[in-house]
Amino acid sequence: MIPFSPPHIDEKIIEEVVAALKSGWITTGPRTKAFEQKLVGYCGVPRVLCVSSASAGLELMLRWFGIGPGDEVIVPAYTYTATAEVVLHCGAKPVMVDVGENFLITTDNIRKAITPSTKVIIPVDIAGLPCDYDDINRLVNEPSMRQQFRPANEVQRQLGRILVMSDAAHSLGGWYKGRRTGALTDITVFSFHAVKNLTTAEGGAICLNLPEPFDAEALYRELCTFSLHGQSKDALAKTKPGNWRYDVTYAGYKCNMTDMAAAIGLIEIDRYDSLILQRRRQIFEAYTQAFKDDDRFQIPEFETLDKTSSFHVYALRLRHADEARRDAVIQRIFDQEVSVNVHFIPLPMLTCYKKLGYDIRNYPVTYDNYSREISLPVYYDLTDEQVELVIEAVKKATEK
Repeated sequence: MIPFSPPHIDEKIIEEVVAALKSGWITTGPRTKAFEQKLVGYCGVPRVLCVSSASAGLELMLRWFGIGPGDEVIVPAYTYTATAEVVLHCGAKPVMVDVGENFLITTDNIRKAITPSTKVIIPVDIAGLPCDYDDINRLVNEPSMRQQFRPANEVQRQLGRILVMSDAAHSLGGWYKGRRTGALTDITVFSFHAVKNLTTAEGGAICLNLPEPFDAEALYRELCTFSLHGQSKDALAKTKPGNWRYDVTYAGYKCNMTDMAAAIGLIEIDRYDSLILQRRRQIFEAYTQAFKDDDRFQIPEFETLDKTSSFHVYALRLRHADEARRDAVIQRIFDQEVSVNVHFIPLPMLTCYKKLGYDIRNYPVTYDNYSREISLPVYYDLTDEQVELVIEAVKKATEK
């Protein structure tokens, strides 16, 4: 069986993890701090905080911004549950909007959904392709949008407008108009989950890119405290002689990244462009070459004049299929010992959100994209021979 997305683990990673174990320092420590600095340089942002997951990072930043009951946060209907789930955790309302044919949230649909209660927009870089951030950033800065924004605390007053927080769980290494993801808007949150291009087993990172008067260094220190119970010193700081005394200044959260996780990330980030992304691009191009002239298939958008994907998910669509036929094709692919997936079941189709009143009929493009989508295997260790087997299995499965 060809798996869908196994993690990339080799001897260099194993050696670094073993070194972390032998160092005696396995929680947040020198490797986590070094990984944060690597990400600062890679993304071109003032500061990065590593956390235990992208979900934790999204929620941490919503709570930092003061999101709570009565607030609205705009999210695409086409995304994983984490994007909207963190809004619910804060007691706020996820306002779902339809996406475009390329799976991404559209500025026009965002505009229609903005109300005086809107506090945050969370665009999602589905499959690794960046959203249209210049358009979204311009929208929230329009005088009329600023005028209707109702700040509820000092942080919101300092920003003076809707916060844009990119859910870039898929898009580390993507490009938009000459800038990397991470540096495209106010806040960006990455995921390093086991199936992501760059994994730390579990983990995430928050890229801080807020405008003045926000101080990235001061905010980083605040978030370090916020992500560790509100404790004034982390374990690393307390190891200094005589530095044991600490305070807890408020009830924070526990979502720091460990050095065990960061050890994996340190190896992967140094070879991410030259090794991981290069191989993923080759696989994307092989699939595209195989399917582009076949009327049965709609190939995904992964590179334009303005954008380059991180090549995370190859979201192939069947042109002449409905959801039931797509599901039948998926089963035929599995019958040939090839694993595929679907990214994602839209939020309004999930029981959690249906119970809250969301209805997929209000999101026709989202449903159409989903009903015809099949995610093909893409990972570093997938061989050229296996890529050909995937292509053959997909074509054979659609013959009927």
